[in-house]
Amino acid sequence: MENKPMISETEKREALKQFMAEKAKAPVCVAFSGGVDSSLILKLACDTAKKTGMPVYAVTFHTMLHPACDLEIAERVAKELGAIHKIIQVNEMELEAIRTNPVNRCYICKHHLFATLLDFAKEEGIPCVMDGTNESDLHVYRPGIQALRELGVVSPLAQCGLEKKDVKAFAADLGISVASRPSMPCMATRLPYGTSFDMEVLKRIEKGEDYLRSVFGGNVRLRLHGDIVRIEVDADKFEKAIAEREKICRTLKEMGFLYITLDLEGFRSGSMDIVEKLNALVGK
Repeated sequence: MENKPMISETEKREALKQFMAEKAKAPVCVAFSGGVDSSLILKLACDTAKKTGMPVYAVTFHTMLHPACDLEIAERVAKELGAIHKIIQVNEMELEAIRTNPVNRCYICKHHLFATLLDFAKEEGIPCVMDGTNESDLHVYRPGIQALRELGVVSPLAQCGLEKKDVKAFAADLGISVASRPSMPCMATRLPYGTSFDMEVLKRIEKGEDYLRSVFGGNVRLRLHGDIVRIEVDADKFEKAIAEREKICRTLKEMGFLYITLDLEGFRSGSMDIVEKLNALVGK
């Protein structure tokens, strides 16, 4: 990966605005989750479209692997920003290669989803498809990015050097309603690679996370390792977790979880992506 020159936050913002202004001179399609990354791209595209009259499509995948609330939020935010919102139904669970949760699951899934999105864009005569990959994503385990590059999907945030913190700050300054919304990645990330899953397991994890989010707010993950479930919350929520441990354990056990643990490392995105474990799984 080539080193990029250090540029200021202001320079990054200007580069992104210019990039989006140029792309939005023609119809654009944004893969839209309703998260802060894709919302920032959509906001800038819609701002340009007000001047050019070009259509901006916000396309949301209605998938089996994402929480149901994602679709509702995406619909609301797309309307707030003035985009044409489209929903594409996709059932990733039809693919055995995804259900077995291999190390490259994200690559397989992204390729499947975005190939479908590119078909939509072609039918609508849209020359540019964008996604919300940011600079920070390039420095962690994100095999799906390879699929995006192979398919020719444009990632303006990464291309202009905006890290996650830059995206959140810019979105907040622009008044985007989901500027502080925690990331909500695919539910398959709650299980170790190599662990097969079905919808019953994913729905149970989603229900557990919904409950924990009502208790703690903010960042929450419920990682399942066989009979053991590992709770990740921000470290400043540990005291609350201990104080309410009896109620939390009782509630989660009623949902079918057997052994309840609190991860003392706290919340961290991609905690299943441990390098040593990945290397072992791929035989390195």
